[in-house]
Amino acid sequence: MTSFTLADLDAIIAARSGADATASYTKSLLDAGVARTAKKFGEESVEAVIAAMSGDRVELKKEAADVLYHLLVLLRAGGVSLDEVLDELNSRTTQSGHAEKASRKA
Repeated sequence: MTSFTLADLDAIIAARSGADATASYTKSLLDAGVARTAKKFGEESVEAVIAAMSGDRVELKKEAADVLYHLLVLLRAGGVSLDEVLDELNSRTTQSGHAEKASRKA
């Protein structure tokens, strides 16, 4: 099992956000703005769904990595930290998923 974490990936993304866009894909995505970053995240998400539905474990693993990376870039572009998302997830663990979903406003 690897010790690489989402926090590690988030730190790499943070470091690359200050790089030159010609040398960093991360920086080029951030420079393109939230809409472009969101579109790329959506594309990767669809590719993960297709891999899952086809039963291709290798492709699902690869696409899941792309989804996680692009989600963290999207969060940075949107001004939301990974810690904020983790805090939100943590707050949801105090009740069942069904109860949490029912408590959301329509």
